Parts: sequence; structure tokens; C-alpha cells
Amino acid sequence: MLEQTQGLHVVAQTPFLEDGAVDFGSIDTLSAFYYGHGAQGLTVLGVSGEAQKLTVDETIAVAARYVAAANGHRIIAGVSHPNLATLVEVTAQVMAEGADAVMICPPRGICTDEDLIRYFEAVYERVGDVPTVLQDFPASSGVVMSVPAIDRLLVAFPQIAVIKEEDTPSPTKITRLRAELSRPVKILTGNNGQFLVQEMERGADGPMAGFSYPEMLSGVYDLMNEGRRAEAHDLFNRYLPLLKHEAQGQWGIAIRKEMMRRRGALQSNALRGPGPRLTETDLAELDYLVSRMDLPRD
Repeated sequence: MLEQTQGLHVVAQTPFLEDGAVDFGSIDTLSAFYYGHGAQGLTVLGVSGEAQKLTVDETIAVAARYVAAANGHRIIAGVSHPNLATLVEVTAQVMAEGADAVMICPPRGICTDEDLIRYFEAVYERVGDVPTVLQDFPASSGVVMSVPAIDRLLVAFPQIAVIKEEDTPSPTKITRLRAELSRPVKILTGNNGQFLVQEMERGADGPMAGFSYPEMLSGVYDLMNEGRRAEAHDLFNRYLPLLKHEAQGQWGIAIRKEMMRRRGALQSNALRGPGPRLTETDLAELDYLVSRMDLPRD
């Protein structure tokens, strides 16, 4: 049940081969990698999963492969799209393939609370009672959702059981959400995990983020839940240089994929074009950064 969501839900990468084809084999190894390092579930087809570069058929196939490799773990599929008809089609198909829920971020062009309500009315008239994660990510969507607006959505649409909170400052907004919402809801956090310890202190239920060392994200979550605050901060700080290095948009995703290739989770670090390719200088800088950190060796 989506209402029971907690712990690490990794925003999964979409693996590609050097020729740009989807690498379905690496979905299997990547899934095992995530689950082996503490992921309770995966969010596939998100922004950092390069969903915008896939065809509809590829989107469904990628979701289906992650479902097949889930081994009892939760799969949340990102279905956000500027075309409502495409969102509806993809939602129906990923749910038919066995996804547990979808994640929806409102599209650009929504300017008022009334626009927001009308948009989700149109969504749920077409998709029905699909369990939903509401993504609050104005840096990507351009849509600012106030706490009262989010509360109106929760009251109107019981399908929304989780908020992915990525508005900044996220800790402050989490405090307001916990204090002002009309019904309980799970809150997971993104922004590449950069503010995870503060978000956990404010009442988040876990991270929904990507990182080449997901065991740090799950470890911080576990330590905070055990009341071991100082140890959680120490663990987070140990990984911070690489975490920041990966938090650089598409270029940072290329770094993340290279690190996961080195860890055996991916066959290739390729992004589908248009996307960056790491240079020898980039790789040398990464080598030096990692050499200065006390990271586990797989």
C-alpha cells in the first residue's frame, strides 16, 4: 500500500548502450544493486531517469522490466507529461504492467491554485483511482504549489498518498506540511539527497533520490530513525563531496552513471543524446575526488 511508503526509494537511472539503445540487461543488475544497498522501492522514469528521451513504447518496456526485477519491492513510475493524453496512456499501461503507483508533477503553464485543481480533476477523470505520488518540484516544472494548494489537492483527491517534496527550502516546507495538512500523508524528499539529514529532522519519511552510493541514503534514514543523529550527520558528511558532484543536472547524471559502472551496476555510463559525454579531464577529476574519500570498495 502506498500509504505505508517509507525508507529509501531510489530514483533509478535508465541504462543505455553506447549506440543509444535501452540496455535492458543492465536494468536487472541495477535493480539488484539498488535493493542490495537498502532501497525499499524504486521510482523509475523520473527526470534523472531521462524519461523525456524515451518513446512511449520504450517507456512502457522500461517500466515493465523494472517491475519484472522488483522481487517484491515497490515500483513507482513517473508519468508526468505536458500532453495529458500521453500521461493517461502511459499511466494505464504502466499500471497494467504491474507498477504500484505513478508519480505526477503538474506541467508548466499552471499559474493559479484553480488551474492546479482543474488540472488534477482532468487527470483523475481519465485515470481513475490510481495511487499517486505528487511531485512538488518547481525548479523543474515551473509550478509553485503552496501548502494550502497542496492541502486542497489532498482533500479533493484521495489517490494522492505521498508527496515528493523538492521545493526549497525543503526542510521549512516539510515543517509546514506536517503542521497544516488536513490528512496524514507520507513525505519523501529529492533534490539528489542534498538536504536529507535536515529533511529527516523535520519529519520526512525517507529519501526519493538518486546517488551512486545508495547505501548512504538508506544508512542516514536508518540512523535518524534510531535516534543516532550525530552518526547520521557523520555518514552524510563522509559522502558529501561526491553527492555534490553528482548534483549537477545531466552532467551529474553522467558522473553518477560512471560511478555505478565502476561499481558493476551498469554496463555503460552512456546518456542518450542530447546529453553530455565525460571527457578524460572529467574522469581524471572524478578519480582524484574519489581518491580523497574513504568510500567502500565493491
